[in-house]
Amino acid sequence: MTLYEELVARGLIAQVTDEEEIKELINQGKAIFYIGFDPTADSLHVGHFMALCLMKRLQMAGNRPIALIGGGTAMIGDPTGRTDMRQMMTPETIQHNCDCFKQQMSRFIDFSDGKALMVNNADWLLDLNYVDVLREVGAHFSVNRMLTAECYKQRMEKGLSFLEFNYMIMQSYDFYVLYQKYGCNMQFGGDDQWSNMLGGTELIRRKLSKDAYAMTINLLLNSEGNKMGKTQSGAVWLDPNKTSPFDFYQYWRNIADADVLKCLRMLTFLPLEQIDEMDRWEGSQLNTAKEILAYELTKLVHGEAEATKAQNSARALFSNGGDNANMPCTSLDASDLSDGSIGLITLLVKTNLVGSRSEGRRTIEQGGVSVNGERITDINAAFTADELSVDEFIIKRGKKKFMKIIFK
Repeated sequence: MTLYEELVARGLIAQVTDEEEIKELINQGKAIFYIGFDPTADSLHVGHFMALCLMKRLQMAGNRPIALIGGGTAMIGDPTGRTDMRQMMTPETIQHNCDCFKQQMSRFIDFSDGKALMVNNADWLLDLNYVDVLREVGAHFSVNRMLTAECYKQRMEKGLSFLEFNYMIMQSYDFYVLYQKYGCNMQFGGDDQWSNMLGGTELIRRKLSKDAYAMTINLLLNSEGNKMGKTQSGAVWLDPNKTSPFDFYQYWRNIADADVLKCLRMLTFLPLEQIDEMDRWEGSQLNTAKEILAYELTKLVHGEAEATKAQNSARALFSNGGDNANMPCTSLDASDLSDGSIGLITLLVKTNLVGSRSEGRRTIEQGGVSVNGERITDINAAFTADELSVDEFIIKRGKKKFMKIIFK
């Protein structure tokens, strides 16, 4: 099986331009490809994870990845998937986020000896002359055609700023620059980026009379229809300080039955033959498949030792016993108390077991919260410093979300 055939078999490819040329490039290890990451936070999240796995897979086959950090495009903000304009960030915040991205990406991509590049589009976008852009780039874009793109159509009713309207041109210009500076001949991205990616290939062909190619990968969706990596309490981050290895493991352990084989194919490096065998699994065997998925992905992001800790801790917890040492923790002190105690709803919010006080209130009323093994349905329940200071003060939401409170 060729690399391209494997990508198809794993369900990764959504759309391509010039399929035969793309097959030839990536199968022969001749693709110099880029994927862009806008630094809108100080950590990559699970939504980026799929792109990083694809980059790793292609690099292992001899292709050369370029990780493009969007320090310049982040000044504008991608309107794709948005119902309103993104909050503007300061240059200092953007730079901090870029630095965090670089550190995390190095766990997946080998940047040694020129095997991969990491570049920041701020290096060329921030020095552009506006009139030059209009003449040299803008002349190649049809406004009528741009307005048919999904990323713009869904914003027309609520209002699309001219600032965001420029995003497609900026992303297309990135590809144009990368082609000239580094010989980049291919762009990858999520299938929601198709219009932006076509803009880049067309710009290269019109300006340089050269061929460049685009390939989009399928975006994984969870069973509720939200983009991969979103939970009721927020995003699932790759930074262990934002999402612990235990919580990362549990996210994948708790995915819907219908998604487990899809995720195994798209995200893990297990042989397809092994995954195909799991297609026959039913009932409790699906839980085994979820454990395999959770372990493999936690190992990729946090290393084998942390993956083993998370798996052992999860098994111990859900067998009603064992060592809770690796359970995620939240530290509190006297400053978190009000009149000598802290309310259960406040605790749920502080521990990120719920995303808001109203959600916490509903969860308690519905019987979904227990403290130290006792279900609590009183929304006014509160705990003193002495109660919090026991050896193990553990809050549980639902069947599979735990948090240990450490009171100092």
